[in-house]
Amino acid sequence: MDKLVIEGGIRLKGEVAVSGAKNAVLPILAATLLTDEPCLIKSAPNLRDVNTMLKILRALGKNAEMDKGKISVTSTKNKSFFADYKLVSTMRASFCVLGPLLGRFKKAKVSLPGGCVIGIRPVDLHIKGIRALGVQVNVESGYVVANAPRLKGGSVYLGGIFGSSVLATDNVMMAAVLARGKTVIESAACEPEVADLAEFLIKMGARIKGHGTPIIEIEGVAHLKGATHTIIPDRIEAGTFMLASLITRGDVLIKNVFYQHLGALIDKLEEAGAGIVKADSSLRVYPKRRLRPVNVTTLPYPGFPTDMQAQIMSLMAITAGISVITEKIYPDRFMHVAELNRMGARIQREGPHAIVEGVKYLSGAPVMASDLRASACLVLAGLIGKGRTSVSRIYHLERGYENLEEKLRGLGARIWREKE
Repeated sequence: MDKLVIEGGIRLKGEVAVSGAKNAVLPILAATLLTDEPCLIKSAPNLRDVNTMLKILRALGKNAEMDKGKISVTSTKNKSFFADYKLVSTMRASFCVLGPLLGRFKKAKVSLPGGCVIGIRPVDLHIKGIRALGVQVNVESGYVVANAPRLKGGSVYLGGIFGSSVLATDNVMMAAVLARGKTVIESAACEPEVADLAEFLIKMGARIKGHGTPIIEIEGVAHLKGATHTIIPDRIEAGTFMLASLITRGDVLIKNVFYQHLGALIDKLEEAGAGIVKADSSLRVYPKRRLRPVNVTTLPYPGFPTDMQAQIMSLMAITAGISVITEKIYPDRFMHVAELNRMGARIQREGPHAIVEGVKYLSGAPVMASDLRASACLVLAGLIGKGRTSVSRIYHLERGYENLEEKLRGLGARIWREKE
């Protein structure tokens, strides 16, 4: 098992290109189960989670191969509607095979999902959504077992106590595209990754409108065809590089960016004193003045993303003054706080709030990643920490960032891998 070692104190400068979005490519790969025709997915990131999804597709009867950012998916004769615990339990997003399996085969047996330990994330909205399509659902021995002699359109409200569910919206949308009649999803997730999935389904022949808004309408069709699709840039990776530039007081040009997907983050960073120059598909980020603290509350899109909460906490940890970071999506997503405090940060948790008192500097230390975004948070802290920081359990990082250390080295960072 590897760890990342970082020598802090280097200002980052230069250009870096963002990879395709992890949270878009995974459900899009699942959607290829809806057809027997070949599909080609471009700009796919080479990530641990993507490779897990390819293994799941193969287990379900697909040939799925990746080469230089392109994934080709074709069908075999060995079709299956059973998604095993050994694969699904390692990655929550793999649960989104439930919808396309139901759409295609009218039955599915899918293990309850796993993934990062960031708090309880039930699948009740997924089950509620597919039941609205006439599906019989039971949870048996850790599996969701679903059957429907015929899928029929229906209406469903997918709002939960912490907002809309991205994966539940994905699952219902993928099941509904082959259902008879019209389906209406109210309080649908509005994230760009949901809209990207809808665009792929439309290329396959689905009839969908309203994606990217809280109400999605779907007219079922008889069958879907193969399609070619290019994945949108990863807005969370882009945001992480924005924070890397600011925390090191650097000057970085971030390429392959849809800055329209980053509105809430850009707003907070400009409030903090960042200089952000927008171009057609790039962002230049640098500290325009002495940074000041900001209060942040995570919300469903287009609000401030929960997946950027840990990273902005690293920046606030070395920003003079007091900031309050409130987590409204996953209230227990604060496992990185203790590790930042090991590096000299002054952060106190009060329920869903983290009160951050900025310090003059962080000190390098051995730290341990607890989840994907906490990993990025600790890498950012290491970039500015005095001395040497080692980040263990970086398999979390590999789930969502393609070649992060190489990209940071390209900006001047002193970062490398060592065996634990």
